Amino acid sequence: MLSSQQLPCVHHPGLCTNGRFQKGAAPFVVRAEQISAPSTSLQDKYGRRQLLATGVTIAPWLLLSYKKSTALAGENSKGFYPVTDKTDGYSFIYPFGWQEIAIEGQDKVFKDVIEPLENVSVNVFPTNREDIRDLGSPQEVAEALIKKVLAPPSQKTKLLNAAEHEVDGKAYYTFEFVAQAPNFTRHALSTITIGNGKFYTLTTGANERRWGKMKDKLNTVVDSFKIFNV
Repeated sequence: MLSSQQLPCVHHPGLCTNGRFQKGAAPFVVRAEQISAPSTSLQDKYGRRQLLATGVTIAPWLLLSYKKSTALAGENSKGFYPVTDKTDGYSFIYPFGWQEIAIEGQDKVFKDVIEPLENVSVNVFPTNREDIRDLGSPQEVAEALIKKVLAPPSQKTKLLNAAEHEVDGKAYYTFEFVAQAPNFTRHALSTITIGNGKFYTLTTGANERRWGKMKDKLNTVVDSFKIFNV
């Protein structure tokens, strides 16, 4: 079974110690104001320190605080916008109508302004691993990330499936899970891979009540994620 020592980690006060995630830590939940607040000033929207008690996860790792150079092209014929980050070497698409939001420490985040649980995030950080398979099987890695990173201990989580696929000879793990909070259940998809000396993760999801309507779009987002050499 994949241990917390094997998971990528950054030395950040309150998150991990000696390269290990602290048990019970849930540092990657998003502030309520960052995901669902009405349009107010940036100070009102992003300056508050409250954490979202429900534990909606926008991005797994809060690591990079600097901005990336990201090129956005026009909407394509299928109702998605493409994103290409030439600095970190990745690309993906997101649904038309979602808006980019700035969250410190996260590489790229887009969300629906009406249904804030519908969102996608990408994060990138250094690793000395060369292949995602170095961390274990898809199920082992997925279960470890869900329990230790993607949801707070207060939420009941369940891994629905996990699989490996290859694109241009590069291995990717993709998994589906649900995280149950007192007032809603979030249905999420994640894909992770390693390349360019970096660990990449994309996570997207929606409220369970809208999963039937959104699952095709969200699977399209996950399937679109690719990395390239930089």
